[in-house]
Amino acid sequence: MFNKGALGNMMKQAQLMQDNIKKAQDELATVEVEGQASSGMVKAVITCSGTVKRISIDDSLMGDDKEMLEDLIVTALNDAQKKAEVTTQGRMAKATAGMPLPPGMKLPF
Repeated sequence: MFNKGALGNMMKQAQLMQDNIKKAQDELATVEVEGQASSGMVKAVITCSGTVKRISIDDSLMGDDKEMLEDLIVTALNDAQKKAEVTTQGRMAKATAGMPLPPGMKLPF
């Protein structure tokens, strides 16, 4: 038997979840995380939406080893991206709290 009330309630919950996800995504676009390399001698700041905001390089690294510096920048950016992913997953988990999602489903879609 078809229960219109249950379907209506499920649709309301789905709309609420969609609204919460959109709000969380908008907020995450402004949340900044910092990644580091070489004990903080190279720092990268990005938003959780992936926009690079700043790169900081300690003056002592401005020598002639260009390849090492490039590697440290990549390491700092990768560290920042991992932190952004963790932050995003945490925010999305809050946005979908109480909604039954399939196991292993990652948000945002």
